Amino acid sequence: MINSNKYNLIVVLGPTASGKTALAVPLAHQLKGEIISADSRQVYRKMDLGTGKDLEDYVVEGHQVPYHLIDIADAGHKYNVYEYQRDFFKAFEDIRNRGRFPIMCGGTGMYIEAVLSGFKMIQVPSNPNLRKGLEDKSLAELTSILSSMKRLHNKAEVDTKKRAVRAIEIETYYQNHPEIEVELPELRPLIIGVNIDRELRREKITERLRSRLDEGMVDEVKKLLDSGVNAEDLLYYGLEYKYLTQYVIGEISFEHMFERLNIAIHQFAKRQMTWFRKMERSGFEIHWVDASESIESRLVKIKDLLNG
Repeated sequence: MINSNKYNLIVVLGPTASGKTALAVPLAHQLKGEIISADSRQVYRKMDLGTGKDLEDYVVEGHQVPYHLIDIADAGHKYNVYEYQRDFFKAFEDIRNRGRFPIMCGGTGMYIEAVLSGFKMIQVPSNPNLRKGLEDKSLAELTSILSSMKRLHNKAEVDTKKRAVRAIEIETYYQNHPEIEVELPELRPLIIGVNIDRELRREKITERLRSRLDEGMVDEVKKLLDSGVNAEDLLYYGLEYKYLTQYVIGEISFEHMFERLNIAIHQFAKRQMTWFRKMERSGFEIHWVDASESIESRLVKIKDLLNG
């Protein structure tokens, strides 16, 4: 039994390719829980291989483990951290009201921290004048501006100019509207981090990239473009969709795409870990488990923490 007076949420976080889902799903199965995804790209429909949804992993011993905040927005939409916080708490309260246990699982540090810190967020309108003033700045300059603002945003989550401009736009709005008040449910989280050896992580990232390309990731991007999604929108999503789109529209070769994308994913995983370490320094207690240990061993450790 879970000590519900102590915890009402489990968070399983870690960098890409660390095996977060492979740990969170059997945990949810054993605890009669449900997964709330914390992945900024898995919210999009028809973006499956590039976001690594691996929905078959949500079946344990023939039973479907329920999941939330996956496939909830159309490709082309620019889902944001405000929408995530709103949708997370809707799912959280729904799960709790049905007597189930919520387990957040993902690697998007901005989304996770926005929920756990209880940032007061509302929908932020576009600011054309601000955007015009930023349009000639480089990604490095935009990142520098962002780093001088509040701690919610940092370069770990902005790998394109458009994402950086939107983050600055959101932060500027909050600075100009200090009266914003949003009432949020109390969270008592147990935070589990999946730690993976850097060299093993690099091997898994490259191996997974090759596998997903073999499974048809290029065709996935072609179908999205053929369905009417703008190339510009896919570039906005960064990582797989940025480089695969550049390849599909003829801007770069396949070899160049693979090399640049592989490097970008490695860099992204490193930035994810930087974000999680920053969370620890700001007061979040993360209980790290080793990705090289068996799932069973890690589940026992997590249950001991829950019952402690």
